[in-house]
Amino acid sequence: MGQKGRTTRVWDERGVRPPGVVDRRFERLYLLAACRPGTDEAFALALPRVHADAMTVLLEHFSRQLAPGVHAVLVLDQAGWHDERALHVPASITLLSLPSASPELNPVERIWLYLRERDLSHRVLDDDGAVLEAVCRAWTRLLDEAGRLTTLTAYPYLTTSEIP
Repeated sequence: MGQKGRTTRVWDERGVRPPGVVDRRFERLYLLAACRPGTDEAFALALPRVHADAMTVLLEHFSRQLAPGVHAVLVLDQAGWHDERALHVPASITLLSLPSASPELNPVERIWLYLRERDLSHRVLDDDGAVLEAVCRAWTRLLDEAGRLTTLTAYPYLTTSEIP
């Protein structure tokens, strides 16, 4: 998430092309998150950079949020900072890597798409603080919208308890 906005659709009168804003700066903030598919439960950290150490921080903080005796399986894409060999993975977490180039299998990807389209597009943010505030506000709005995370992350292969 950052100052490099993205173009999305907006409503306007027929035949009118609404103006869009463009910002050539490239300040970024990374929102790393974990969610429980098919529920409104999620956890996120906003970090200035993303690398294996940042992912380890997420895993450690996330593991502290788990109830005693709970074991979580995190579904990850194959981003460089998701390499299990470079991470310290708490005992209460197992990492499951998806095949390359398959973001459609990762429920968190739909969360990012939703946040970008609904809250983080068509804006110019002044500085790092404004980026952080916008991302945190978007995340909080998402969590406050009952049922939204459930609908975004309810992938049948992750929420079905019976194996056909």
